[in-house]
Amino acid sequence: MTASNPLHDESTTVHLDSTAHLMNRISARLASRLSVLTLDGRRRPEAPALVVVAHGSRDPRALTTVSALLDQVRALRPGLPVHLGHIELNEPLLPDTLAALGDREAILVPLLLSRGYHIKRDIPEMAAESSVRARVAGALGPHPLLVEALTARLVEAGWRTRMDESTRRTSAVVLAAAGSRDPESKLDTSRTARLLADRLGVPVVPAYATTAAPTVPDALAELAARGRTRVAVASYFTAPGRFATECAQKAPWMASAPLGTHPAMARLLLHRYDQMLKTPATAALELATA
Repeated sequence: MTASNPLHDESTTVHLDSTAHLMNRISARLASRLSVLTLDGRRRPEAPALVVVAHGSRDPRALTTVSALLDQVRALRPGLPVHLGHIELNEPLLPDTLAALGDREAILVPLLLSRGYHIKRDIPEMAAESSVRARVAGALGPHPLLVEALTARLVEAGWRTRMDESTRRTSAVVLAAAGSRDPESKLDTSRTARLLADRLGVPVVPAYATTAAPTVPDALAELAARGRTRVAVASYFTAPGRFATECAQKAPWMASAPLGTHPAMARLLLHRYDQMLKTPATAALELATA
């Protein structure tokens, strides 16, 4: 009978795993403490908090998705205070998040893909009514990181980035967005569609779930009339919800998942935060409401 190898003993493995987990926690906490100190041991000026402003949804998957996205942001930037506030429908609501911050400095980054009423009016007004020294970033899009996430979601759904010329001539994408009465929102979505078309090498037509035109069915019909019968619906939504589900159900071939927790989304939130760090407060307000 041979003796068991102590390096592979189950209890030892569990102990080693527990020790490694404990060391990771200690290292993360130490890194967080050191991040607020200069090389000579003095405390660094406190960085403005990042407040991610989500719209809110009755679909419980939306809150789960946004919470997981914020965890990614925290992992990318240890030591940065990251908070969540909703415009409506979910807690915490933005005014409550801001009230909890007191009078400290914060940068509000909307988890919204284009300009519109929420960015131009709702969020700045909520910030102005609080004691927080706030700067409000603009919309996330258009931006190449969104195109990166859109492309990845399409590939996950089955889109082939390499195709022969005959397949390419019959292929297209409908970029399905929420829609807004603000013409600048449409302009932002159209610019994202052009960036995605350049990336994929096929036509990309923006379409909307509500308020704006064309609708997703109208865009699909237009493409079919042009001989584009192999059409995917790209979900231009930050999280699952009613509009994302309805648009996906209209896809004649394939539909991608919402952008959600794609790593490019966390990087984009921090990019907008960093932009605001370099922007004076008055200029930041003008940028958000432009």
